[in-house]
Amino acid sequence: MDMGLNNKTALITGSTKGIGKAIAIELAKEGVNVLINGRNYDEVERTVSEIKLKFPDTTPQNAAADIVDAKQREAIFEKYPQIDILVNSMGKYEIMKYEDVDDEVWESYFRTNVLAANHLSKFYLPKMLKNNFGRIIFIASEEAIMPSGQMPQYCMTKSMLLSLSKSLSKLTKGTEVTVNTIMPGPTLSENVHQIIDGIYADENMTFSEKEQKFMAANLPQSELQRFIKPSEIGRLTTFVCSPYASAFKGSPIRMDGGMVPTIF
Repeated sequence: MDMGLNNKTALITGSTKGIGKAIAIELAKEGVNVLINGRNYDEVERTVSEIKLKFPDTTPQNAAADIVDAKQREAIFEKYPQIDILVNSMGKYEIMKYEDVDDEVWESYFRTNVLAANHLSKFYLPKMLKNNFGRIIFIASEEAIMPSGQMPQYCMTKSMLLSLSKSLSKLTKGTEVTVNTIMPGPTLSENVHQIIDGIYADENMTFSEKEQKFMAANLPQSELQRFIKPSEIGRLTTFVCSPYASAFKGSPIRMDGGMVPTIF
């Protein structure tokens, strides 16, 4: 299905690996010119080259920067003043006990997971409104609405993104600009793959068997009983970016594998 995104330009933060990279790949499949972002210039350049090789009709570009840093953000704004799609996927997480989360950690998570995305949205949203087309998507988590208690500093920021998305969506009334949040459940990033392999390194099992064993023991509430593939989140995000998804306005879109037990 043609998503109607050919020759659009998208900035995807944190897109050298994991969910961000999968989103960039799926958008490039639809002819989107993706701006790849990460803090490491060489990693960004490798990802740009990989996408260019796979999708030669597109023009991926290097948008390496630490977007938490104001000066580096300004350099991105100067280099890429106009985009059609902004996917705020960059973020950090770590399992921490509440008593170990000091003020410095709270502030660091707020700056990284919320303020950086807000600064980008604040710059690009007015331009999208002027053009009467644009997509801003925040990548949150099921932890935003169902905190596990294992990383309160992370959950707080993901809940904030839901509120920010809804607030910004109010500014798009009567336009073809949308602001939404996607909430993935447990996802098979490169790091998670390594962790699962490591846990069962001494057992003669396929990765699929390791995955099923881990899910049954640690995430029994998951109805999917496997990790979500980053490409699945990428395809959903691509649809939400498309003109076919114009009616999604300020929506919290769940792709949690059945982790959240409630109706809403």
